[in-house]
Amino acid sequence: MIKPLPMKHVLLQVMTDDLPRVSLTLADLGLFSPDYRPFEEENFPIIPGEHYRELFHQASSRLEKIRRNIPLREPLELKDIHVVGEEELTRYNNWLGTVWERCSQFEETFRELTSEERMVDQLDQALDNFTALNIDLSLIHGEKHFLDIHLGMVPRDNITQLKEAVALAGYMLFVYMAHGDNDHVIILGPKSEKEKEIVSVLDTAGFRPLPVPAELQDEPERVRQDLLDRKQKVLTERKRQQDDMSACGDELRNELETAQRILIMAEPFVTLETAARSSGRLTVITGWLPARAIKRTRKALTRELANPFCLETRDSLREERHLVPSYLPTGKMASPFHTLVKQYGIPRYGEVDPTILFSLTFIAMFGMMFGDIGHGLTLMLLAFLLRRKLKSFTLLGISAGASAAVFGVLYGSIFGYEELFHAVWIPPLSDPIYMLTAALLWGIGFLTLITFICIHNRFIEGDISRAVFDTNGLISILLYLSVLWGAYNFYASGSFGITAAILSLGSLLALLAYKLIETHAPPGERMLVAFIETFETFTGYISNTLSFLRVAAFSLNHVALAIAVFTLADMMDTMGHWLTVIGGNIFILVLEGAIVTIQVLRLEYYEGFSRFFSGDGLEFKPLKLNQRGTA
Repeated sequence: MIKPLPMKHVLLQVMTDDLPRVSLTLADLGLFSPDYRPFEEENFPIIPGEHYRELFHQASSRLEKIRRNIPLREPLELKDIHVVGEEELTRYNNWLGTVWERCSQFEETFRELTSEERMVDQLDQALDNFTALNIDLSLIHGEKHFLDIHLGMVPRDNITQLKEAVALAGYMLFVYMAHGDNDHVIILGPKSEKEKEIVSVLDTAGFRPLPVPAELQDEPERVRQDLLDRKQKVLTERKRQQDDMSACGDELRNELETAQRILIMAEPFVTLETAARSSGRLTVITGWLPARAIKRTRKALTRELANPFCLETRDSLREERHLVPSYLPTGKMASPFHTLVKQYGIPRYGEVDPTILFSLTFIAMFGMMFGDIGHGLTLMLLAFLLRRKLKSFTLLGISAGASAAVFGVLYGSIFGYEELFHAVWIPPLSDPIYMLTAALLWGIGFLTLITFICIHNRFIEGDISRAVFDTNGLISILLYLSVLWGAYNFYASGSFGITAAILSLGSLLALLAYKLIETHAPPGERMLVAFIETFETFTGYISNTLSFLRVAAFSLNHVALAIAVFTLADMMDTMGHWLTVIGGNIFILVLEGAIVTIQVLRLEYYEGFSRFFSGDGLEFKPLKLNQRGTA
């Protein structure tokens, strides 16, 4: 698909009682994208289904919280598709509320057990500071009548001086444990007026107190055994609760999946929101449909609705083109490339979809830069073996590997060996200048094609002046190609050429004149801005063209890395030789393969997409039955 599918704006008038069935029918088709803009609010002031929407969101929230405890299957197979009435939705909402109360008790119990387990771990860590004391910790806990006790850590370098200082005050210092650069100490002395002096001395020595938690009121070994018992009790209770919750899940899972199906069938009506407006008995729905789906939609509504309806369509207006969603149906072949395109953005409605161009040029440039039969076939094999993890990107890996293998045939390279067979085209290092020239020609062709796509997009948008005169317009590409023509003439014959000079100068002046007209500023500033933008347009083409030299540079680098590997291998004995060759090829596959992928994406995004692809289009998001759960 080169462009988004043509879309029609739809105005659907139905009886209000039929609205839930209409929304379900449209969702089942999966082709209707709601238009949430206000429509005749005076004639249709009511947004139907407010209470229904509240029930749905409450039920969805409850189900989502329940699913944190009881996993459900995805995707669900929808059975007995029907319109979900408000009474049925209320019944399931109330039932989900009851189930959530039951599940919340499990959550609260697990929260308490987690809190208990964390506290036990913290106490166990704190106990490590006192294990070596081997005394009843209650003896040093709290204030004493006759003893002043300080328990803490001191930098080892300060121990000697601190011991002498506290001895002068009648205190004793005992080191009971070493930890890193610190010593754990206990300092004892009689209660006296020198307590404040001791505190000052301790601060000066870098003393850090270690408070004894109130829970540690026994000998360390007994405390540790008590903590182990508490932790085991937590683990046992957690296992019991998990078994109970699993049994609860087995009991309720089928009914919960039924509730999820109910919410899936109710969701389309809720999703309509302001796209549906009512005057009482009559409701209007606005949105977008692919032009080719109009007949199919009309037929489905005729089959499902007993009451009459009116379906009116029109083409999009020029001023609302930016609001038209871009519908880009993609097959499995284009899926991974479409995903990479979406990382940059969504094409506007009417713009050229870059997916096909991106896929072809990405595959081609990857092969050019990574050409080797062995490496390409290895990539294909790895992509196939990892297909379950890569999923849709398996095709990307196989395509890139196939391209590398094809260019390996053209370059005459297999795992870096170039003497096994003759190159169909050219070994890259045999003529680097030729390879660089080929890369430049590729870049010129790529940029020329991209510019013409940009011109086409602007004509489609009705922006004629920018299509002709602005950057990446007709005048810009004329300037670019005429300068290249003149440069080739100069290289071939020593003369720029009169025709090339006239075209270059004329297009340059036209571009400068357009920039002067479009720039709104005082005369001096206008001239400066116009000159800079014109110069930037020209230099942009030149710099973007030179960027494509990396296509040749990496093809040369690929060969150079292989030569480096073989040079090292030739210095080894037979075993070392083959280990080096194998390890070197793995290194090339991993490191250079990743770098080449990044460089190709950079060329696509910055030299390609940035010229013609705005990326600010609206993705087509139709009403559909979301079988992977409610939003």
